[in-house]
Amino acid sequence: MTAVVEWFTVPFGFEFMQRALLVSVLAGVVCAVLSCWMTLIGWSLMGDAISHAVLPGVVLSYMLGLPFALGALAFGAGSVAMIGVVNRTSRVKEDAAIGIVFTALFAVGIVLLSKFPSNTDLKHILFGNPLGVRDLDIVQILVMAALTLAVVAVKHRDLTLFAFDPTHAHAIGLSPRRLEALLLGLLSVTVVIALQAVGIIMVVAMVIIPGATAYLLTDRFERMLLISVAVSVAAAVLGTYASFHLDVAPGGAIVIAQALAFTAAYLCAPRHGVLARRAAGRRAARA
Repeated sequence: MTAVVEWFTVPFGFEFMQRALLVSVLAGVVCAVLSCWMTLIGWSLMGDAISHAVLPGVVLSYMLGLPFALGALAFGAGSVAMIGVVNRTSRVKEDAAIGIVFTALFAVGIVLLSKFPSNTDLKHILFGNPLGVRDLDIVQILVMAALTLAVVAVKHRDLTLFAFDPTHAHAIGLSPRRLEALLLGLLSVTVVIALQAVGIIMVVAMVIIPGATAYLLTDRFERMLLISVAVSVAAAVLGTYASFHLDVAPGGAIVIAQALAFTAAYLCAPRHGVLARRAAGRRAARA
């Protein structure tokens, strides 16, 4: 019993672990909330696109001595706009436009990294490093997380109606295009928040897996939000602790914890899990 208590208490004796847990949990909460809408609308590829498209903005911010969040937000919003323009003004479909824009911008970021190497190690942007966050980074994350959650709280009903039935939303006077732009803007901010925890490469997992896991466990949206947040926070805590005790990358450990939660829900969910559906099929066959 003592060993279990020490497993949880010893890391708290280090300031860098306290910071890592704070950043990971904040990122987990915001990502989990947005994840529910991303799952319902089917925007998993859009989350991947934004997460990769912010790389040149991050590199330019470090080159100019600016907070990385400024460049990341600018390129995140710009990538969404570029995808919309390509999709609306050509025969190219949305999925192809997403692939073109995010790979092109990511390649620009890689070229900038190779051509103008920075004194700052930017690997933590690619792979995440909540263990090395600074005070300024924490302040930025707190502000962005608070703003994102406040907007979601205010526009919760409108966004939910848009996710389930955009036609009905338009019929009652809401603008689906504005709600889509708002949700994409929130997604851009959420991606920037999650960069510190898991990095560009794995941020899409934090934006998709919690909502997908909750979607398998419930049919009610409010309950889906709560389950998604619970899964994401638990994975953030366990992943951060695992990174300390096993000496592994915290971003990867967090995503693995989320993937294990999804696997459990995929197999064992009471109504929508694989085992439950097979059992129901066998009962129906016997009947």
